Amino acid sequence: MSKQRTLKSEQLRAIPSIDALLKTDAARQLLDSVGAQHLTRLARAVTDELRARLLAGESFDDSSNGNQTREVLLEEAARRLERACQKEKLKGVRRVINASGVIIHTNLGRAPLSKAARRALADEAARYCALEYDLETGERGRRGARVEQLLTDLTGAEAALVVNNCAAAALLILTALAEGGQTIVSRGELIEIGGDFRVPDVMSQSGTRLVEVGTTNRTRISDYTQAITDNTRLVMRVHPSNYRIVGFTAAPALTELAHVAHEAGLLLYEDAGSGALLDLSPFGLADEPVIAESIKSGADIVSFSGDKLLGAAQAGLIVGRHELIKRLREQPLYRALRADKLALAALEATLEAYRRDAAFDEVPVLHMVALTREEIRRRAQTIVSKLRKRSSIDALRYEIIEGQSAIGGGSAPTTHPQTALIALTHEHLSADALGRALRLSTPPVIARISEDKILLDLRTVAVDEEADLLSALLELKGQSASAY
Repeated sequence: MSKQRTLKSEQLRAIPSIDALLKTDAARQLLDSVGAQHLTRLARAVTDELRARLLAGESFDDSSNGNQTREVLLEEAARRLERACQKEKLKGVRRVINASGVIIHTNLGRAPLSKAARRALADEAARYCALEYDLETGERGRRGARVEQLLTDLTGAEAALVVNNCAAAALLILTALAEGGQTIVSRGELIEIGGDFRVPDVMSQSGTRLVEVGTTNRTRISDYTQAITDNTRLVMRVHPSNYRIVGFTAAPALTELAHVAHEAGLLLYEDAGSGALLDLSPFGLADEPVIAESIKSGADIVSFSGDKLLGAAQAGLIVGRHELIKRLREQPLYRALRADKLALAALEATLEAYRRDAAFDEVPVLHMVALTREEIRRRAQTIVSKLRKRSSIDALRYEIIEGQSAIGGGSAPTTHPQTALIALTHEHLSADALGRALRLSTPPVIARISEDKILLDLRTVAVDEEADLLSALLELKGQSASAY
């Protein structure tokens, strides 16, 4: 038998048993957080993987000493067990520092919650709470009553309703108000947003028949009037959240649509998308409909998101005429779509900030939108200054450059606020390796990569996250390429 075959045979016999692996210090430290049963499953998978690697020709020890081989493989198995547990944790919901400059980052949970909203989740909603209980009378109360009251106060609508997301809101409205009839929509508004969500598909599911009018770039009021029949139930306007058609375009004002719909005895429904409760045009978001203006312009019912420009939890918010909201509430589908106590608690705390005229100070999304390039540059300079002072070994290179942030979340696709970026390069690490190192830091840091540089945009980094960001950057100083 050749020396190589003998070595492989020795190593296969030296693969640690499950019991031996579970008795290592590494396994003992993982036991409480992982659980005995699952840790055993992971240990079995690790030893199976070692066996497969050895059979494939991989070697973990070039010694012919059997005892040494057993020690090497046991150490290797323990390392792999630790990595397997860490990999599982990385797949879960974890707090990250968003240094990408994308304010409403869909992959990172969209809008970060305000301090008040986080307190409401932890202190009010996490335990027993008065979700459907009237504390004054001791009787059963209405779910979301406080949020609904705040929404009517802030929008001027007669009534409001909350469901679990904006697609659910559209489905509920179309089912309750247009099932079995026709809904008229401009061809330029038949949008598709993330996750393959398409307006025509939702309409089909709701049981209403889509009637397209106009062309992609130009729809006139006469297109709507000519399409109305005895079977028409709704005129619908959809805000194109994630794209814009520019150039030779035309679309009726909402007031014109309201006039046409009401003259014909029809309802006007606006799917407003991102949910701006305030005028954000001073910050370049002039195209985002303000919900109160939609109600004032004659929309009978309006739906919008809770976790985009409004800056709260994922929810579909519906405001409009009292009798229409009543019909939605009584629709059997509503029970399947209603919001839970966590979303309602976060919404309530966030909407309270709007009512106190404190939204730009307290709601993170609005605060980030309003930050100026000069404010961000000053914060970036402070971080760079601290980096230079904290270590004499400096394989990390950094500079402050001009750049642009993004609104994100399918909102304001043509709006790119000016910002200042911290650009990083490393003596030993590529930009991809730097990005991976930052993602594996605690907490993970999510950055952009451009022209082989890591770009950090402090617009989306809270002030109280800067210390953690600085710690992650200091870990990169002096690192060698072999570390990653």
